[in-house]
Amino acid sequence: GVGTVLFFEDQHVIKGLQEQFETYADNFPIWSEHSTAIAQFAVWNILAEQGIGASLQHYNPIIDEKINATFNVPAHWKLRAQLVFGSIEDEAGEKAFIEDESRFKTFG
Repeated sequence: GVGTVLFFEDQHVIKGLQEQFETYADNFPIWSEHSTAIAQFAVWNILAEQGIGASLQHYNPIIDEKINATFNVPAHWKLRAQLVFGSIEDEAGEKAFIEDESRFKTFG
């Protein structure tokens, strides 16, 4: 890898939204996860479009303290993922999937 993109969630923002919109309070942590996931996907796609390889990792909470200390990250920022990027050394291997009929249900 050449570098790493670190994805954080600001827990103060989430808590503030929970207090501001109490009816939806339980959903804000979930929606925050959705937001960071789509951001991770978007960054990965941008790198891929430029011919840069990437691998999404989730070493937290194992690395949280060291990351926070190294980069002086506020304690209320929660590390969610690490996107390691660099040159493409080899093509991605084949991945097995469950058949669509088992994974997806259609109603209506």
